[in-house]
Amino acid sequence: MEVSSLQKLFKTAPSKALVIRINLVCLAIFLVVYATLLLQPSSSVYFENAASLVRCSLRECHHKEEKSMKMKAVLEEPEFKTRMRKQNASKIEVPRFFGEMGKGLKMGMVNMHEDDVSEWNNLGETTEVYFERVSEFFNWTDLFPEWIDEEEESDVPSCPEIPMPEFAAYENMDVIIAKLPCKYPEEGWARDVFRLQVHMIVGNLVVKKGKKDWNWKTKVVLWSKCRPMMEVFRCNDLVKQENEWWYYEVDVKWLEQKVSLPVGSCNLALPLWEQGIDKVYDTSKLEQNVQSEARAKREAYATVLHSSEGYVCGAITLAQTLLRTGTKRDLVLLLDSSISAVKRRALELSGWKIRLISRIRNPLAENGTYNEYNYSKFRLWQLTEYERVIFIDADIIILRNLDILFNFPQMSATGNDQSIFNSGIMVLEPSNCTFDVLMSRRHDVVSYNGGDQGFLNEIFVWWHRLPRRVNFLKNFWANTTLEASVKNAMFGADPPRLYAIHYLGLKPWHCYRDYDCNWDVEDQRVYASDVAHRRWWKVHDAMDLRLQSLCRLTRKRRTELNWERRKAGKLGLPDMHWKINVTDPRRQGSLLID
Repeated sequence: MEVSSLQKLFKTAPSKALVIRINLVCLAIFLVVYATLLLQPSSSVYFENAASLVRCSLRECHHKEEKSMKMKAVLEEPEFKTRMRKQNASKIEVPRFFGEMGKGLKMGMVNMHEDDVSEWNNLGETTEVYFERVSEFFNWTDLFPEWIDEEEESDVPSCPEIPMPEFAAYENMDVIIAKLPCKYPEEGWARDVFRLQVHMIVGNLVVKKGKKDWNWKTKVVLWSKCRPMMEVFRCNDLVKQENEWWYYEVDVKWLEQKVSLPVGSCNLALPLWEQGIDKVYDTSKLEQNVQSEARAKREAYATVLHSSEGYVCGAITLAQTLLRTGTKRDLVLLLDSSISAVKRRALELSGWKIRLISRIRNPLAENGTYNEYNYSKFRLWQLTEYERVIFIDADIIILRNLDILFNFPQMSATGNDQSIFNSGIMVLEPSNCTFDVLMSRRHDVVSYNGGDQGFLNEIFVWWHRLPRRVNFLKNFWANTTLEASVKNAMFGADPPRLYAIHYLGLKPWHCYRDYDCNWDVEDQRVYASDVAHRRWWKVHDAMDLRLQSLCRLTRKRRTELNWERRKAGKLGLPDMHWKINVTDPRRQGSLLID
């Protein structure tokens, strides 16, 4: 029985030699698979979970092992990927204008690894720039979140990292050539993270590896079915366009500042606090940069009035508060023929340099709506005698000097809802070329709110976040006691903690001075703040009496105010503002204006 069992065992058990052969085969297979993975690292390894990288800053992530792996990939991949180029790759022909650049060029090729670029080898030396494509799970909202903890009360804001090439592995390049992704006309095509990634790679190559001419410009040639992002490649730098080819001579110093800023609105371009410590951010260098008189002449503050005189008082108080901060910049007011000569003189007296404009109609707006002529704001880009302009809405007062914002490029602004910026205060760079682009897009760009803010957010999708304190909105969306307490403390702080207050809802000069009339209108109560209201009237009372006279009530507005008070009383609104005894002398018939 035992002998029989042993015989069965020997029959079923493999020989020692067979075991060795099997192990060798397995080892060989393992080595082949390992070598393949090493030569071609998968982007999914890096971005297996995009959400886990949200707290990783572009400038702060320095993973040594990862960096060495990327460098190894750059050094070892070219021969392998050349062999892997598609056999049926589409041929990218050289544009005619390229011949004017001469021969013997060193050309960096970005995102062209799936195309036949053999024809380009006749013009010089081509170098493919390798990078890991950003994960498909990486969303635009990861880079442009609706909210970040600007005050660092519980967290320090940071940005996810977009994979970049190992720039040190490449030599300097005479011209950088790239194929840009374009999903137009798909919905949301402009907010494609891969599209931004390729733009950022080219931008960084220009700064780090592009050969510069005597004027500090570098040649960039882009193939794209849709216009390259103007936030990275300004239309002023566009030299030629041939079919789907775009040839730029890029201002390197300007672009260097752009790519040095956070990769999205996931972090502040102007921090409030020093990194990692409870200390206010030192702005002394920024303040020093903008102090020269020569620079001040090339920069300006601006606002726009059109279609009615309802914001004349607001523009006057805005000018007065700007001047009180000590700025030496010009104050430029664009206005149309709806503003009377008398009020133009008052606006000049308040500090504005007047420029007459023709209104620009939004072709998609209905006749007679509030946003019908809001595209008149595009005229700001025609102020080409200035290099930078800070636009400020006429329903804002300034509490602290804003000159440091001239350090920041277009488009710098505070956040609004979702991934968009608020156009109430924004840094822009005048350009007739940009103006022409804005005008040409009026018919095909759909603004989410029908106004200029929605339109501009579709044009400038890559923007730089300024602190909310720069453009602090007077609203109470959370409708909590804590929110009201915190915001009202900010509105009333002296010395001021805010740079500006943006008066949403019914405007202070359209209310009785006794209290914020937003309290009396049900759908406007989220904008009500007596503290902010008193702050505006303090500015008003410090103005020249001739300017104060432009802030009187019209007969129509007095009637509306009294009707709103009576309606609030009938509704029994619990705050009881409608019971307050009105003492505002502007309600008297002799002080009303028609």
